[in-house]
Amino acid sequence: MSRMRVTQQTTTSVPAAGRAGARHAPYPHASDGGIFIGLPQRLLEEPGWSVLRPTVDFVLLCAAVVLALGGLSVTPVQAPLLALPPLVMVLFFLRGLYRTRMRALVLDGILPVLSAVSVAAMAVATIGLFANGEVPSQSIWIRTWLFALVAVGLGRMVLANTQRMARSRKLIGKPVLIMGAGIVGSQVARRLESHPEYGLVPIGFIDDDPRSTAEVGGRDVPVLGTLEQIDRIVERTRVEHLIVAFSSVADARVSRLIQKCQKLGIEVAVVPRMFDTMNHRAGYETVGGLPLLSFEMVDPKGWQFAIKYALDRVAAAALLIVLSPLLVILGLAVRLNSPGPVFFRQRRVGRDGSVFDLYKFRSMRMVDAHERIGATVASGPGGDYTEQLTTLARDIAPGGVEGADRRTLVGRILRRSSLDELPQLLNVFKGDMSLIGPRPERPEFVEMFDQDVTRYGDRHRVKSGITGWAQVHGLRGQTSLAERVELDNYYIAHWSLGLDLKILLLTVAALFRNAE
Repeated sequence: MSRMRVTQQTTTSVPAAGRAGARHAPYPHASDGGIFIGLPQRLLEEPGWSVLRPTVDFVLLCAAVVLALGGLSVTPVQAPLLALPPLVMVLFFLRGLYRTRMRALVLDGILPVLSAVSVAAMAVATIGLFANGEVPSQSIWIRTWLFALVAVGLGRMVLANTQRMARSRKLIGKPVLIMGAGIVGSQVARRLESHPEYGLVPIGFIDDDPRSTAEVGGRDVPVLGTLEQIDRIVERTRVEHLIVAFSSVADARVSRLIQKCQKLGIEVAVVPRMFDTMNHRAGYETVGGLPLLSFEMVDPKGWQFAIKYALDRVAAAALLIVLSPLLVILGLAVRLNSPGPVFFRQRRVGRDGSVFDLYKFRSMRMVDAHERIGATVASGPGGDYTEQLTTLARDIAPGGVEGADRRTLVGRILRRSSLDELPQLLNVFKGDMSLIGPRPERPEFVEMFDQDVTRYGDRHRVKSGITGWAQVHGLRGQTSLAERVELDNYYIAHWSLGLDLKILLLTVAALFRNAE
């Protein structure tokens, strides 16, 4: 498609009224709740957030020590325990636990908090040994360690959930300006708008030559001006964050823009040119004053994934044995609830395009509906082939607006609890699937998606999974396919056993929510 030049810039005037006593001026898409102003904004976003977290940690640590000691009276032997709160605080700072992050999962902080509190507790014991010739009472010392872990853990969980809830309800947020109104910049804006939990609210673009709205697939926030107008735009919007996305502007001008923003006190983040090939293993080196980034890529056919798949089969065998009574009960319930087979089998595409039969507990009365899709595909593309396929796929979806709900009573329970997926442990044990990986799709849809969705085929570099990085982020069912593919490829690029463990823990937590 040819590049279209937009000659008329879309600008939005921002009134100066209301600036007094507020950190940010009114801005486009402001909510009636007064986002960017007020006590919640000052507490739960910067700069208040950087003060609130250490303050709460310190108060809770002091309370844990007092509770462990049973009061405010302290003997000389117990005195070293008073050093625990400041020591933990220092370790938290050194471990980067007070560094601002866009979105931090509670699981990401478990190990750092555990290690920091444990190291501080051991340091307290050492101080007591040197100061008094003996370690504080073992029972009190252990209570202090446990109380500190529980207090800090719960406090951080409450704070993180409070911030995430306020962001999700759009009560708070950080105004963000995006440089580059092209495809990538517009994608960044749409992603931030659809995921307010990141706490970044796009208020506009700056671009000398923005693409048309049709070219970029939609743009909900306006183009406020050009790079040369950055001072006026910052003064008008009081924005304090800038995301640099791709644009046609020369790199030298972008560098000057970043330097100017730094002088203005604006935080700058950059979308790297090769973002789809980078992961957290990127290394940083210098040749003189020239920085070099080195990429360490994950090899899906390497020994790491061989170990992962071996562990998968061992874990699947163990789970099949442990869960065998539950599997028998569920199978009997399916059989007694409606006539037909216990298991539902469907062809799916796995690693390197291999096709296998995926197993589930049958949850619907009409077991031949999926065979109708096969007949449609077998007839070959032609005429309304795509429309027929889409209609059939919608028709067999339980509870769909256009299709009848064919689920049985037991089937509804199985789907809502995701228990219908348990037979896929057989697929894992056979080696067709993994416990964790991209969800497999039917062959007829894979062919369609591979042509229309960028990097869709890349997700087949690894075995399909029962659960995955996209699923624990809520991308199940009728959600954005492009976003699912993006998260699937992110998982492959950033894979580690630690990431697999995190996904398993998030999956367990997700079991307590309605899967539909």
